[in-house]
Amino acid sequence: MLRGTATGLEFVFSGRTFDEAWAEIAERLAERPEFYRGSQATAIFDGEVPDEPGLERFLSAVSGYGITLRGLHGGASFEPLAERHALAYLGEPPKPTVASFERKRAARAGKAQITERARSLDADFAGARADIAKRRARGETSVPRVSVAASKAAAAAAAALPPSPATLYHRGTLRGGQTLQQLGSIVVVGDVNPGAELVATGDIVVFGALRGTVHAGAQGDATARVYALELAATQLRIATYIAADDGRRAPAREPLVAFVERDGIALAPYAKIGNVR
Repeated sequence: MLRGTATGLEFVFSGRTFDEAWAEIAERLAERPEFYRGSQATAIFDGEVPDEPGLERFLSAVSGYGITLRGLHGGASFEPLAERHALAYLGEPPKPTVASFERKRAARAGKAQITERARSLDADFAGARADIAKRRARGETSVPRVSVAASKAAAAAAAALPPSPATLYHRGTLRGGQTLQQLGSIVVVGDVNPGAELVATGDIVVFGALRGTVHAGAQGDATARVYALELAATQLRIATYIAADDGRRAPAREPLVAFVERDGIALAPYAKIGNVR
């Protein structure tokens, strides 16, 4: 399994065979090949020693995604393996961490995932009802009639236009392992817990605590911003810029804005910077 922590990424191989665990991790990396580029990571092996071809595939893929593997945890048999591949041997796997992670993974498997309804914007029913009432008062049908020719022409014109970015609105807490991705901006009314991920080509706004992984301007828009009432992201990316929480900064108890400034990511109180670009 793959997860983000305050010190970087962790590849956790526990509870299943190496090949099964790596297949799942590889699929997740392939979904967002540029998202983890520039990250630091460790590997945690709580079980069998992988064969050399399997380990070589893992190391090669991790390097290909731009991830730096600092070292690995494992039993005593992993120490010579780490030495052969010029990796730091970090000792026995952290048992509480691995056990906790497996329990959370099992618990998430039994919970419903985010539904399409939760991913969509709330409909403006009041406005729709008012429009219907006005039409009926004028003696018109509830739904305006259009000619077939005009309808076809409008459909053809719409098909010729590129899809415009939209805003994804999510109400509720995002828990570890849940992900929202949007061609446009994302607004979350609730907290974003560690292990949850937000990826948007535009801005990201969180009316709550942002403690997960976030990537705004994911298609290269360096003017994108991240807004949060409490900004303490595990990893924060804007376009190709990246910043990670080193755990030394106390979370600010005021709304913050993250933006690109002088080839890096800067944070400022929302009250001071507002919407000025």
